Amino acid sequence: MSLAKIFKNGLIDENPTFVQVIGMCPTLAVTTSAVNGLGMGLSTAVVLLCANVFISLIRNVVPDKIRIPAFVVVIATFTTIVGMLLKAYVPALDAALGLYIPLIVVNCILLARAESFASKNGVVASAVDGISMGLGFSLALTVLGTVRELLGNGSIFGWSLFGASFQPILIFVLPPGAFLTLGFLFAGFNKLKGKKA
Repeated sequence: MSLAKIFKNGLIDENPTFVQVIGMCPTLAVTTSAVNGLGMGLSTAVVLLCANVFISLIRNVVPDKIRIPAFVVVIATFTTIVGMLLKAYVPALDAALGLYIPLIVVNCILLARAESFASKNGVVASAVDGISMGLGFSLALTVLGTVRELLGNGSIFGWSLFGASFQPILIFVLPPGAFLTLGFLFAGFNKLKGKKA
């Protein structure tokens, strides 16, 4: 498979959120704003890229019987590093994302990519897969967070767009708003994807 095809898979054809519908816990929980969605998406993308590359490097050394525990240790290591970096350099985002940063360890996307791709492919292909899946996830979370923030607060990335006269639709910053927004985005994504096909 070409690197361009691998990249397109992560962004569109096998988008973790809109196609595979995995990693829903952070998708629904932290996307109350565009900043939170982007921060969570990029944090996951960094862990995914690093884990994919490392797992690809050790794939021929790790015995099959301990493959999954080894992958979890690798993912946990990179998640811990990203968590420490966020605490040190972006404490406001770390506070906003809270418990969801350590939960990257058990995010289905990471283990699925480790098992289905990185453990079977070379370093370059695994890196491209990690980048594209991470960017696809980041894009989905950012779009979801942007829509929810716009409708629920009248702002995007914290910048107010409508002034004091705006009447926010508060349901969009509450948990039911995440489900509603995600449903509409699923429909839009599938409609666009269907037109391209």
